[in-house]
Amino acid sequence: MSFAVDVNVLLYASDTGSPYAARAGDFLAERTSSREVFCLAWPTILSYLRVVTHPAILANPLSPERAMDNVEALVRLPHVRLLSEEDGFWDIYRELARAVPVRGNLVPDAHLAALLRQHGIRTLYTNDSDFRKFSFLDVRNPFATA
Repeated sequence: MSFAVDVNVLLYASDTGSPYAARAGDFLAERTSSREVFCLAWPTILSYLRVVTHPAILANPLSPERAMDNVEALVRLPHVRLLSEEDGFWDIYRELARAVPVRGNLVPDAHLAALLRQHGIRTLYTNDSDFRKFSFLDVRNPFATA
């Protein structure tokens, strides 16, 4: 079994001002100690680096070095798999974009969804309900109250 996380999960774990910070940290600790394949897409990693270091977005942004250390800690885990576009990616993206009107903020979501589909990943942990528009995904919100 494998899963992926959206950038918001990583951001919450690093943003001490987030009401989800503690839950995100616990969630990531649980997932990184599991033997389940943890998939990270390059767009997710780069979005994390962009946002978590940005002083206009976070009250307490991380230094670029600290943010890269956080990424390094994840990508060095033996059960983490990095996802990137492969041949045929554009066709998958176009198929998703035809099924769901993709524009504006949905473009990066469709990018991640297409990457997940290309690599056979169905489970995505995120706080972003827009991913539910992609019917092949099993979207799980780790911050939803039971």
